[in-house]
Amino acid sequence: MNGTTTADALDAVDYDPIDHLNALFSHPSTLSSVQNVSTSIQQHQNGLDANISSLITTQTTSDGDSVRRIQDAKAELAELFSKIEGVRERALQTERTITEMTADIKRLDSTKRNLTLSMTALKRLQMLTTAYEQLRALIQSKQYRECAHLLQAVMQLMAHFKSYRSIDQIAALSRNVADLQRELLEQICEDFEITFARGEVQQKRGMLSEACQVMDALGDHARSRLITWYCNTQLREYRQVFRGNDEAGSLDNIARRYSWFNRMLKTYDSEHAMLFPAHWRVNEMLANSFCESTRDDYRSILQKSMRRADGHPPDVNLLLSCLQETLDFEHSLEKRFSAGESRSSMDTVTSSGEDKRHGFSQAISEAFEPYLSIWVESQDKQLATLIPKYRQQPIRSEEEEFHSQLVMPSSTELFHQYRVTLAQCAKLSTGGRLLELSQTFGKYLDTYSQQVLAYFLSNKTGGPSVEDAVIILNTADYCYTTTNQLEEKIKARVDEDLREKVDMQSQADSFMGIASAAVRALVARTEAECAPAWREMRTVSWSKMDSVGDQSSYVSYLLQRVNERSKEILRHLHKQQYARAYCDNLVDSLTNTYITNIVAVRPVSETGAEQMLLDSYVLKKGLSELATLNAEPGTPVNQSFVKRVTQSMARLDPILKTLQVRSSPSEGLVQAYLIHIKDRSEANFRKMLELKGIVKKDQVHLIELFNAHKSSPTNENLQASNPLIASLQLTAQTSAATGGLSALKDSTVSHSTPSLPGRFDPSQFGTAIMNAARDAGDRFGSPNLGVSSGANTTNLASRATSPPVEDGMANGEAGQEKATLNDNLKNFGNFFRRDTGGFATGGFSTGGFSKFSVPFGRRDGSSGPPEK
Repeated sequence: MNGTTTADALDAVDYDPIDHLNALFSHPSTLSSVQNVSTSIQQHQNGLDANISSLITTQTTSDGDSVRRIQDAKAELAELFSKIEGVRERALQTERTITEMTADIKRLDSTKRNLTLSMTALKRLQMLTTAYEQLRALIQSKQYRECAHLLQAVMQLMAHFKSYRSIDQIAALSRNVADLQRELLEQICEDFEITFARGEVQQKRGMLSEACQVMDALGDHARSRLITWYCNTQLREYRQVFRGNDEAGSLDNIARRYSWFNRMLKTYDSEHAMLFPAHWRVNEMLANSFCESTRDDYRSILQKSMRRADGHPPDVNLLLSCLQETLDFEHSLEKRFSAGESRSSMDTVTSSGEDKRHGFSQAISEAFEPYLSIWVESQDKQLATLIPKYRQQPIRSEEEEFHSQLVMPSSTELFHQYRVTLAQCAKLSTGGRLLELSQTFGKYLDTYSQQVLAYFLSNKTGGPSVEDAVIILNTADYCYTTTNQLEEKIKARVDEDLREKVDMQSQADSFMGIASAAVRALVARTEAECAPAWREMRTVSWSKMDSVGDQSSYVSYLLQRVNERSKEILRHLHKQQYARAYCDNLVDSLTNTYITNIVAVRPVSETGAEQMLLDSYVLKKGLSELATLNAEPGTPVNQSFVKRVTQSMARLDPILKTLQVRSSPSEGLVQAYLIHIKDRSEANFRKMLELKGIVKKDQVHLIELFNAHKSSPTNENLQASNPLIASLQLTAQTSAATGGLSALKDSTVSHSTPSLPGRFDPSQFGTAIMNAARDAGDRFGSPNLGVSSGANTTNLASRATSPPVEDGMANGEAGQEKATLNDNLKNFGNFFRRDTGGFATGGFSTGGFSKFSVPFGRRDGSSGPPEK
């Protein structure tokens, strides 16, 4: 409550007088101190007033000093500006004084400079006049060496007087000099004409050589006029002889033209070369004139020959002979005048595409370009004669020993012919004619694949043996690789604007389709070995089997025959992608055959289905080792192939597991069908009932129960129809096939039991494979034939009665059929290129197939391992 406390409270930042009073007088008893508090507050106020007065006095004194200092600074600044102005006035005065002092000196310098220019101009004018008079005298005496030097001096001096041509005397002198130059040019040209006309070149070569120096001094127009005159003079006789005489100017005498010009070049080298300066390159100009004149002559001759009354074009051999001589002549000129520049060989076909050639390349041969289509047509006819010859040749000669990489001799001969023809065409043209030739190549590559390779897979040769099929496979592989290389070579040579039009991928696909068909042929050979095992399977009474034992005897025999034949075949397949394709297709074919034989041996009891399921697991385990049959002992199985076998054989499980379920109670059979078959098709359900041997009257209740269950919400997401079951043919007329390629079997062979499958007849293999190629090109690309899990499965026996391949393929009577077959082969090739693989890593990169990176052969649509 003392003064100090009150002062401290009053100095607070958040001072509130009400709070302060409430704190001081919080109780009535404190009212007695009101006087003391009032006194303390008054003292504090007086102290504050004193402090304020002191501060105001101090500030007033300080402001007066600042004002005084500002006024002093302004006075000093005004004095400084006054001094600067004085200095500027003195500088201007000094400048005026100096200018007045040096004015006379400047006038003297200007006068001296003008005098110097005038003296120089007068001196040059004197020199020009003197040189002009001397030059006139030298021209009269034909002293051309001195004329050349003096003319250069005159022309240089005249350049100094271009700005003085407004002066009459200078303009007159300029006209006189120009007239003198024209007079000198005409005189030298006349000297050349007279000297050459009189044959006095050797006697006057010194004068003419000096005259050329004068022409150099006169400029490019004078030099060009003299060279043009010389070329026309030298070629006058050539034009008269070869253009005015039909016999001498014909294509038959083309060699005489080049011989004549070669003699002309020798004459130039021996007699005329010393007349002209080397940098004029008169011999090259002469060659250019000769080429232009000759090219125009050839165009006229070829146009006349194409319009002959008899309608026959020029002889191809004569045309090629003339063109080859022309190319050789152009090459000799290019070599002579290339000045050491490098030139790529005209015979190479593997060199990369270079820029358009300059110089003498195609200087004359350009005239032949529009008529090279005749040559391309001749190549077409020549290649057409090779195909029938190749069909008559055996797949391999008798004295040649078979090995796993052997190819048909006709394929190497065909591509050698292509290589020679391409090398010749690359020299003739790199434009539209080369593109036409590439299209001709593609045409006969298609013909070779259809009429030669496919022919040896057809029934005309009784079907290929294992060795022949391997050779055809190797040949198709070689043709595929070489076709791609051929395309790259043509693209490297053809003009850049035509490069995108060169495409031989359809031909490559066609050869890959042949390779696919050859693999199928090898699979069919193995299937034929399995026929006794399938017959044994069909002799078992599967409907009366009462117990399940070990694996059936037919399984062991089947695996034995498959392994023996596959070891032999795989030993001959040197590329892993084809070995893998063989194994994949064989597994799929055996799976299809197993399903077909299940249909053939119906009805199947529950015990029989259980035995079949056990047999299928044994068969799956045996087939899993197919890829490592020829490997070293202890080599682990290929896991990707094991997965492929599991997926393929898993198609058996839904059928056999459904057949395992007893028909009583009915609910269990229906539920088993919905779980394993997984569809809502009543027709498929009827097929499964028929496989179980359930009679028609007992099927009614089961079908009603099936229709009730399939409509329940739990089954509404099932597929409408399982394609595997839908593809099964249970009619009495359908015979079970003995192999996966049932379409390649002969269904006309009679059997003691109509429902049993027929024995494989190799003599009909070729017919069936060509029919299969016509009917469904994509089926060779699919590993599943006959019974398939795909939606577009074809009737197993629908192709067994297809008509055989007609001879029209060989003689051109079935053009539409050929086109369809070729498209199918291309589709097969697309499959092989799209889906290929090897044993070791699931992919491959060998030979010409480095582009492939996915497993070889299409994978089955089913997934997951079979249920345990």
